[in-house]
Amino acid sequence: MITGRAVRRYALGAALLIGLALTLDSAAIGAAIASASPGWLIAALLLSVPQVALSAWRWRYTAARLGAPLGRRQAYAEYYLATFLNQVLPGGVAGDAARAWRHARESDAGHAAWQAVVIERASGQFVLLLCALAGLAASAPLQFALVRAVDGRAGWIIAALLSAAVAVAVLLRRRAQLSGRIGAVLRRSLLAREVWPVQLVASAGVVLSYITVYICCARMIGVTLPTAELWPLLPWVLFAMAIPLSVAGWGVREGAAALIWAAAGLDPAQGVAISVTYGLVVLLSSLPGAWMLLRQRTRIGSNSRSNNVSLPQA
Repeated sequence: MITGRAVRRYALGAALLIGLALTLDSAAIGAAIASASPGWLIAALLLSVPQVALSAWRWRYTAARLGAPLGRRQAYAEYYLATFLNQVLPGGVAGDAARAWRHARESDAGHAAWQAVVIERASGQFVLLLCALAGLAASAPLQFALVRAVDGRAGWIIAALLSAAVAVAVLLRRRAQLSGRIGAVLRRSLLAREVWPVQLVASAGVVLSYITVYICCARMIGVTLPTAELWPLLPWVLFAMAIPLSVAGWGVREGAAALIWAAAGLDPAQGVAISVTYGLVVLLSSLPGAWMLLRQRTRIGSNSRSNNVSLPQA
C-alpha cells in the first residue's frame, strides 16, 4: 500500500525535475543524455561492482565488530537488494532498513544488526563530508560563491564554525570516556584505535568509487571539463542525494547540481544532464538487486505451495 508520504515524495521529485526542465534548456539536456557513449556506460557499470563489494565488506566488518557476523555472499546479495530498494522506494533508506531487519531476524542479532547498518552508513557520510570540504578547498569558484553567499553574515557564520570546531575537539578528546551502551558500540565498531583506520580506508574507497562513476557519467555525455575542476563539485551533489525528500534523490540531486554548477560559473544545464545520467546509471547498476528480490519471492512462493500440499491419509 502506498502511503500519502510516499506519494508526496514521488510528486516532489517529479515536480523538481519538471521545474528544471521548464527553467533550463531541456532540449540540450535530452540531446546530451541521448548521445551517451556505450564505452563510458560500460566503464561506469563495471565500477559499480567493486563499489558494492567494498560496501558489503564494510557492513560485514562493522557487524562483526558488534558481534553480529554476516556471511560474505549474504552481505553481497543483501547489499545489492538494499541498493535496488533504495532506488525505487521513497526516502532512500528503505533498503538499508530491510537489510538490517532481515539480518536481525535471521541471525538473532537484535539491536546489533541495526547498529551495524547505521554506523557503516554514517562512516561513509563522514568521509563524503571530508571530500566535500576538500573539494571546497580545491575550487576557487566555489570559494568565491561561498564568500558571496555569506557576505554580511560572516561574523555569525565564523562564530558558528568555531563553536562547532570546539565541540568536535571536545568530543574527540573525550571519546575514550564515552559511557553507556552507545559509547561501547561506537568504540567497538568505529572509534577504537585498530578500527577507525579500517573504516576510514573502506569508506574512502566507496566514496572514491561514487565520484569516479560520476566522472564517467560526465565523460559519457561528452563533458570535457577537466577532472581537477569537475571532482570538487561532485561530493556536494552526492550529499544532496542523502536528503530523504524524494525517491533515490531524483529532483533534489538535479536541483543541487544546477545550483552548484551555477555557483562555479558553469552551465546549470550541464550539471543537470550529468546528474540525470548518473541517476540512470545507478538505477541500472542496482538491477541485480531486482533479480535477487524476484528469486526470493519465487522461493517463498514455492515453499508456501509445498506447505499447502496435503499428505495422503493412512
